[in-house]
Amino acid sequence: MSTLLPTVPDATGHYGPFGGMFVPETLMTPLQDLAVAYEEARQDPSFQAELDDLLHNYVGRPTPLYFADRWTEKLGGAKIYLKREDLLHTGAHKINNALGQILLAKRIGKTRIIAETGAGQHGVATATVCARFGMECIVYMGAVDMERQALNVARMRLMGAKVVPVTAGQATLKEAVNEAMRDWVASVDHTHYILGSALGSHPFPMMVRDFHRVIGVEARQQILEKEGRLPDLLVACVGGGSNAIGLFHPFLNDENVRMVGVEAGGEGIVPERHAARFQGGKLGVLQGTKTWLLANDDGQIELTHSVSAGLDYAAIGPEHAYLQSIGRVEYTYATDDEALAAFKALATTEGILPALESSHALAYVEKIAPSLPKNAILIVNLSGRGDKDVEQASKYLL
Repeated sequence: MSTLLPTVPDATGHYGPFGGMFVPETLMTPLQDLAVAYEEARQDPSFQAELDDLLHNYVGRPTPLYFADRWTEKLGGAKIYLKREDLLHTGAHKINNALGQILLAKRIGKTRIIAETGAGQHGVATATVCARFGMECIVYMGAVDMERQALNVARMRLMGAKVVPVTAGQATLKEAVNEAMRDWVASVDHTHYILGSALGSHPFPMMVRDFHRVIGVEARQQILEKEGRLPDLLVACVGGGSNAIGLFHPFLNDENVRMVGVEAGGEGIVPERHAARFQGGKLGVLQGTKTWLLANDDGQIELTHSVSAGLDYAAIGPEHAYLQSIGRVEYTYATDDEALAAFKALATTEGILPALESSHALAYVEKIAPSLPKNAILIVNLSGRGDKDVEQASKYLL
């Protein structure tokens, strides 16, 4: 297990057979240059000091590790801790990565920022950091997602971002990524693409992971202070996989810490009605990376579905594919109904409204916690707050 951390990704951006750089020729040199620039920034103490200062004073880190005592008592098993990324500025973990990437964009002289967004939280985070650093901001968002996440669209526009509706295909996250990639090909000389999850071509999966490692680094220190030992289980939802890899990565070499990623089971594991890539998915290439994805027998990307706009992506980040292949992380799924039930359970038991994305992880906790001993310790990443989902959840729960 000790070989995991230093060996992935390799110099070509591969995590075992996964990852890589599957992009148009026009993007190869910019991506290679970005990888070099990031490596230099990562080793520059002044870059890290500026990022740490902003994470603390602008974003609100460290986030609390909260013992959910009433939910623990209700479920009757393991002690449940919530890593409160929902308390960050903008309401989700996404700001960690957006802040790191805009500092990198500033460092390499880019003046225009583009991004894609599904649930809108990454779009809001990107609009936020662009306002903070005075950069032009264009966010591509599926027209379907714009309807169900209208609050976040308004937040982005209020901060000066141009939100471009994408009507092609299913008009959700995959199509938004496509449009952002087209823009970047045509404008790469002055534009940086702040990709929102641990997916896409190298070096994005590595960069996004590194900017989110702060989640797991903090959680590790906090649980040692509170309990005097490491947790038995870590749980996080997985769309592209940024919040999950951020929590998991600092614990990968701790063999006794079990980790579970929870995908979107939608309406059940039926083609085009879910987004659980490890349930009937296959190996393929999508939007710059080789990974597990949902495709039909002809290789065409399947439609996806989730009650959560942030989890209905057809591929999973390549490092997650790697971790699943070597058996280090387990992956399961929660259905729409299970996620909604968990949303309500946390709201009524702890007075916390979780994002529908995070509610998928909470749904797994509802299942597993009662079966664990009372001295077991479980940390679940509460990756975002549910303000953006109140209207949608209300349709089902009120």
